[in-house]
Amino acid sequence: MTRPSLLDMYRRLLQAFGHRNWWPGRTPLEVAVGAILTQNTAWSNVEKAIANLRAAGALSVKGIREAPARRLERLIRPSGYFRQKAKKLKAFVDFLDRHHGGSMARMARAELQDLRKQLLGVWGIGPETADSILCYALHQPIFVVDAYTRRILSRHGYLPPDASYDAIQRYCMDRLPRDVGLYNDFHAQLVHLGKDFCNTRPRCASCPLKDFPLAASFESAASR
Repeated sequence: MTRPSLLDMYRRLLQAFGHRNWWPGRTPLEVAVGAILTQNTAWSNVEKAIANLRAAGALSVKGIREAPARRLERLIRPSGYFRQKAKKLKAFVDFLDRHHGGSMARMARAELQDLRKQLLGVWGIGPETADSILCYALHQPIFVVDAYTRRILSRHGYLPPDASYDAIQRYCMDRLPRDVGLYNDFHAQLVHLGKDFCNTRPRCASCPLKDFPLAASFESAASR
């Protein structure tokens, strides 16, 4: 079966939802902090934690570096798993200090694949968080994969449900222009679609992709 291209999918979602203006954040560091804090929690909880950091004057490399662990935990408590996430923020700032002089701007000048490898060596940072920092904070052309990406692409038969993170990322990047703005907005479109339509109980009849072919394994479930 010939399926619409990923660009066709993006254009359809853009027509339905408009540009998503993703990722919220006033500075590259704030975006990186948000990428770490959003692990296993809703963005609304992250916003509360970031507001606490900003109000306390701790939303900076210096602020995170010098904040006692207990104080940092208290400030980010709304994001959940606050003890682990405080350690992750400390680990990220330590990495930034050791490798890039404490500067997000200097970090952004590093070669993409070297930088990705470095980030994946930081305690508490996995592929999705690393790529979110690269794409949204540093404007590097890399496609972020999350549970929504996997769900939507597998339900429409582009990839199997058990495809690895790297396989999904390669599939998308091999079929899309190398454009950080496109990667940014396409991922945001998929997040919006996944939350409002392609969730665990899909709303296929009203989905903007309702005429896109479904995988045979999902088609019968979607019709129930």
